[in-house]
Amino acid sequence: MRPILIFLGLMLFSVSRCATEKAEPKVITGAERMSEYLPLIQDKTVALVANQTSMVGATHLVDTLRSLGVSIKVIFAPEHGFRDLADDGQTIQSGTEPLTGINIVSLYTSKRKPGPEDLQGVDYVIFDIQDVGTRFYTYLTTMSYVMEACAENKIPMIILDRPNPNGYYFDGTILDMAFSSFVGIHPIPVVHGMTFGEYSSMVNGEGWLANGVKCDVTVVRCLNYSHDTLYQLPIKPSPNLPNMNSVYLYPSVCFSEGTILSCGRGTPFAFQVLGAPKMPDNGFSFIPEPMPGATKPRHNGLVCYGLDLRNATVDGIVPAPGINLEWIIKAYNDYPEKDKFFNSYFDILAGGPSLREQIMQGKSPEEIKASWKEGLAEFGKIRAKYLMYN
Repeated sequence: MRPILIFLGLMLFSVSRCATEKAEPKVITGAERMSEYLPLIQDKTVALVANQTSMVGATHLVDTLRSLGVSIKVIFAPEHGFRDLADDGQTIQSGTEPLTGINIVSLYTSKRKPGPEDLQGVDYVIFDIQDVGTRFYTYLTTMSYVMEACAENKIPMIILDRPNPNGYYFDGTILDMAFSSFVGIHPIPVVHGMTFGEYSSMVNGEGWLANGVKCDVTVVRCLNYSHDTLYQLPIKPSPNLPNMNSVYLYPSVCFSEGTILSCGRGTPFAFQVLGAPKMPDNGFSFIPEPMPGATKPRHNGLVCYGLDLRNATVDGIVPAPGINLEWIIKAYNDYPEKDKFFNSYFDILAGGPSLREQIMQGKSPEEIKASWKEGLAEFGKIRAKYLMYN
């Protein structure tokens, strides 16, 4: 009890000092606002859903809570793992966390949702993961499944909110629920423009959990953040999003994962280039090679010709309030074997077949985006009900 009180006093002093010294106060994440959630978990047993982004200043949330005497029963690990960064799509194993001895239960195996046995003896589940604001970034689906498990087992959940670096707009096709998957679970656009705290309220409010169950969620909000804030991520959120340029490009470039193209996995500039061996040589090329986070990259060892977007932020191309379709359309038009350009994953990423069909029909970016307007307008009305950072 006493370490928690001392820590709270120091945190409050630090926050107030920061606010008085700076004209534009620093964004304070939910995890840093410990005075808001430590009183809830005093003398309680908690489970954490966390990864390498779950930091309180320079210290991991797990280590911070343990130093304050909080009892942590289990850690739930999402895609890419807990502290270490595994490859995209690589199965994450359950086991014992070597630094703390805490049991880790993977939510990125055949199991995607905590079971009653995993939550036995848990008083609160704390969720703290940095998102990048797209439908196909799997942490969104993991949060929804954890909410569902908490609702079914009558365990309250605390979401330590973090800013959305792509939270300044929403855009893209609305998911056709016939294509619901782990990279798209709810009827939302590709870019949703919400924080996890806001999104959890929408999931509850719209009745999107199985059988309409509701999760008892407490959102610890960020301070000094709005949807106009271009938040700079202090830690890369996954192994192939190495910098803000990649984070801003990701909603547009990720469609390449459903095509013949490499998006630069296996290079230092993943999601900042597009190319393939049979694309025309326009003066730019790259060679994907095995590296941590991309041990089996597409077109491994082959020269890929294509598009260089490594200076997109410097050139003012991003951040931009919308998905860029010009790059994927141009790549399709330039590729010599059009019947081999798309694979089955494209429709899953796009949330249905319409985008692929429109590209194949020769539709322009403007024509395709016009077809999104009605769906986006409806989503905008739903989204507006749950925003916390106007």
